[in-house]
Order: sequence, then C-alpha cells, then structure tokens
Amino acid sequence: MSVSVLVLAMSAACCLGFGFVLQQNAAQRAPLNDFLSPRLLLDLAKMPSWLGGIGLMVAGTALGAVALGQGEISVVEPLLATNLLFALALSRHRTRQPLGRQGWLGLALLAGGVTVFLVAGEPRGGGAAPGPLRHWLIIGVVVGSALLLTAYARRTRAGAGPVLLAVAAGLLYGVQDALTRQSGQRFASGGAAELLTGWQPYAVLLLGVTGLLLVQSAFETAPLRKSLPALTAAQPLAGILCGVGFLGDRLHTDAGALAWAATGLAAVVGGIVLLGLHPALPQGTVAPAAAPALQPG
Repeated sequence: MSVSVLVLAMSAACCLGFGFVLQQNAAQRAPLNDFLSPRLLLDLAKMPSWLGGIGLMVAGTALGAVALGQGEISVVEPLLATNLLFALALSRHRTRQPLGRQGWLGLALLAGGVTVFLVAGEPRGGGAAPGPLRHWLIIGVVVGSALLLTAYARRTRAGAGPVLLAVAAGLLYGVQDALTRQSGQRFASGGAAELLTGWQPYAVLLLGVTGLLLVQSAFETAPLRKSLPALTAAQPLAGILCGVGFLGDRLHTDAGALAWAATGLAAVVGGIVLLGLHPALPQGTVAPAAAPALQPG
C-alpha cells in the first residue's frame, strides 16, 4: 500500500466523519413526516450546518474516489471505516466526554483490525475479472438486500428502522465505491467519452442519492450512536465483497491468512460498535415539536 493511498483514504475518512456529525445534528430537527421522502433533502438544504456536512461528505467522497483510483478497494474500504474515529473526536470535543476504557478499546480494535486485515490478507489487484453474470449477481444481491432492509425499516421506524436504513445505505455505498473504481478505470482507458458511454457513472449517482436519503432518514429518527456504526460497518464489508467478487482484487487464500483476515474484519466491526456506543456521540434527538419551523409554507 502506497503512502499516497493511505493519506488520501484517511483524509477522506476525516471529512466523512466530521460531515456525518454535522448532518445528523441538522437531520434530527427535520419534520418526521419527511421520513424516506425526497422532501427531506429539500428541507435539510435550508440548513447551513447540513450543507456544511454535505460539503465535507462531497470532499470525502472525492478523496475516496482518488484513493480508489490508486489502490484496491479491499485496501481503501477498511481505511474509510475509520471515519467513526473522526466523528467521535468531533463529538467528544463538543460534549467534553473523556475517551475512557470503552473508547480506547474501541479505537484499538478498529485500528488493530484494519492493520491485521491489510497485513494478513495483503489485498492486491491484478486478478482476472469474472464474467458479467457474476458481476451482476453480486450487485443484485447487495442492492436487493438493501431494498429489503429499507422496506422493512419503513414499517419499524421507531424500533430497528434507523439501524436497518443505515445498513442498507452502507451496502449501497459499498457498491457505489466499487462502481466508482470501475468508472475511474474507464476514464483512464478512454477519457470522458469512454466514461460517459458506460452505465457505471450514472449508477454511482443514483446509488449516492439513494444512500443519502436513507442516511438522512436514519439520522432524522435516531441518535448518531445508533445509526453511524451500522453504516460504517456495512460499507467496507460490501466494498470488499465487490472488490474480490468482480473487480479482480485478490487476498491471500491460505487457511492462516484467511483466518487472520477474518479476525481483523471482526475486530473492525467490534471496534465500530464500541465506538458507536460511546457516550460522546449524540444520544438523543430534538423533540418533534421543534420540527414545524422547517416545513415549507
């Protein structure tokens, strides 16, 4: 892994983490009847703090796209998962909560898990790309799972709905990252004409907007500590699946390497959960009574 990929991916994670905090602070004040409606994005666009969060998210996405153009998705995705560390840092600065034993343990698990996965799996490109059937099968399974989770979340918005929406958004973002890498490859091989004649950039845009709506609906109905860990855990898992499944990424496949790589991913998920439950992250939402001020008149 090159130093430039590391710097780009960590810079992207920083922008994403800070952006998620600003977005959730705004989304929790949105009208609850905007849940899973495109009107939610229009209402949030009136709020400067949300626009600032979106600006950071766009910057993070752009940096992540450059990192994906220089490195394998199986390398970049675990690094992007560290956005939760930056979200926690900003929330901790606001709440003045100490990191404590839970925070340090979560940090160690997340950072250690990423390191173990990268060292043991040693992700690298150069593998033969599979046929279109496998390509569409993986995309169909991941996107289909996200749609099923969204449909169930619509019926359980007060319960597990926000978590399910965050998982669904993470799955879509993982596919989006994979298609972003494919779009970059098309641009490198044939320029803008080659890029715009493919379906991938349009799918990237559609997945991005859909994922954004799901994330903001999750932020609207639950505290950040309930939604962000699910989003952060689902995205790299989906991205790695796509990378190995149809982008030609390769991992060490001997039993020992696979066991350590799986252990590293499990540690990443465990660290994300611990950090997501940290008291520094926002735990409550603003009462719905404050919402009507945002309704269009």
